[in-house]
Amino acid sequence: MRPGEAQQGDRARLDDRAYLDHAATTVLRPAAREAYLEASLVRGNPSSVHTSGRRARAVLDESLERIAGLLGVPRSWLILTSGGTEADNLAIRAVALGARAAEGKRRAVAVAATDHPAVLATARSLEDTDLRLLPVDGNGRLVPEAVAEALADGTVSVASAALANNETGAVQDIAALAALAHERGTLVHTDAVQGIGHVPLPSWEDVDLMSLSGHKIGAPVGVGALVAKPEVPMAVTSTGGGQQRGVRSGTLDAAHAASFAAALGELMGQREQENAHCRALASRLREGIRAVDPTARLTLEESAPQAGHIVHVVFPGADPDSLLFLLDERGVDCSAGSACSAGVTQASPVLAAMGISDADARGALRLSLGWNSTEREVDMLLRALPEALTRARAVGSLFG
Repeated sequence: MRPGEAQQGDRARLDDRAYLDHAATTVLRPAAREAYLEASLVRGNPSSVHTSGRRARAVLDESLERIAGLLGVPRSWLILTSGGTEADNLAIRAVALGARAAEGKRRAVAVAATDHPAVLATARSLEDTDLRLLPVDGNGRLVPEAVAEALADGTVSVASAALANNETGAVQDIAALAALAHERGTLVHTDAVQGIGHVPLPSWEDVDLMSLSGHKIGAPVGVGALVAKPEVPMAVTSTGGGQQRGVRSGTLDAAHAASFAAALGELMGQREQENAHCRALASRLREGIRAVDPTARLTLEESAPQAGHIVHVVFPGADPDSLLFLLDERGVDCSAGSACSAGVTQASPVLAAMGISDADARGALRLSLGWNSTEREVDMLLRALPEALTRARAVGSLFG
């Protein structure tokens, strides 16, 4: 078999699968791929002053202007990053250190207990900083009274809560958080990586910083952005050429910026149709799951605010690793409901924060949809589920 024929065969096998893991990374949009390829042909460092450098700079500038316009902010607010994790790190570490330098009493940060590890782990890594975890209710929403108490002494530099949770899809009331935080002089950050395109973005009157990631909206892995108001104090956490407000030095990636702009443009232009499409497929999933297994428990109440592309469900008695393996064997790609770090499935801190015990969380599954998801993929999951559940529960019974 020739190499090209082998690649075509691999692609055909992938096309036969049901991809239900868009919350991990969605499929590259053709427009984003074309934008990347076109921009990658432009040689030169955007910081160079010669003709080639100026051409590269023009590609970068046009991309950043387009991203800023789509987000409704001045271009000067954008800090290009390698993705959501780096944006979260900057939002927590650089801001906490910058605020402390500007105002010595700001020696605490407040983070939703269900936030992404990029936020939580960064907050925990800060030396001489009081980390205040903000509790959530059974639907993953911040508890206002607890937030008010955590911010009351006026020492919190930044409060962070994800717009939509990456595991359950629970949507936070960022405006309510902002009302409490700004009253105490606390800055507000939201990780909007899972939320953008699926729920309305919060008002820029409410948020001071917002993290975004390209590969969750159809751009390649390796690009994202931190949107930060110019008055936000940010310490320098990496040194070099002083690019991007001196906060993030390094040669700027024009090709990835162009791809990110193309993906964001398509997302924002089609978000109503794509959101309605995902919600319809999610409804089909929920109905099908109930028909297959009446004992299945949806983690969020249907009336709870949630992103339309994530269905998080627990199948009592099913061994989660076995369930994932068995579904994968039947051509279905999805994720365990628990957090995954370096390929190791662990008890979910998100579900624990919501008051769900490890025992009750066993058998959790996250099914997530994207811009090119189909009814066929949903039906493949529903056809594979009965046998997979039977076998996963047989394994689960061995471990009590």
